[in-house]
Amino acid sequence: MVLLSNDANLLINANLPIANTMKQDLIYKDLSYEITGVLFETHNELGRFCNEKQCGDLIEKKLIDRKIKYEREKFLPTSFDGEKDNRNRIDFIIEDKIVLELKCKRFIERSDFYQVKRYLTAIDFKLGLIVNFRDKYLKPKRILNSQVNIN
Repeated sequence: MVLLSNDANLLINANLPIANTMKQDLIYKDLSYEITGVLFETHNELGRFCNEKQCGDLIEKKLIDRKIKYEREKFLPTSFDGEKDNRNRIDFIIEDKIVLELKCKRFIERSDFYQVKRYLTAIDFKLGLIVNFRDKYLKPKRILNSQVNIN
C-alpha cells in the first residue's frame, strides 16, 4: 500500500487498475478503415458544400473501383402495422456488415444517431458509420448496436 493522502488513516493501493484494461478490438477494423479512406477522398475531391446525392455518387464510384460490395439506398421493411412502405432508406450497406449514413448539414444531431441506431436494430447489424460532409474536417462517427454479437 502507498500513502496517497495527508490523512494518515487513508491508505490507497496504488497497484489497482483505475480503468478497465480489457483489450477490445475495433469492429470490422480493416473494412471500416477502407471505407473511411473513401470518405476522406470524397470530401477532399468535392469539398464541403455538395449535397448528399453528389457525395453518394462519388462514394459509389470509389466503392466500385475498390471492388467493395455495397447496396445503395436500400429501403427498410415496415416496422409496425400502418407504417407506410419505403419510409426509411439506408444510404449504403457495405459488405452486408456496415451501415453508412451520409449527411450534409450544419451539425449532426442526436436524431441522426437515433436514425442510424434504428437502422442497425432493424437489419440486425453491429456497426454503423455516420459522416457529415459539411464539416470543414471530416469526422466519421462509429455507432455500435450492443444487441448484436458477432463472432
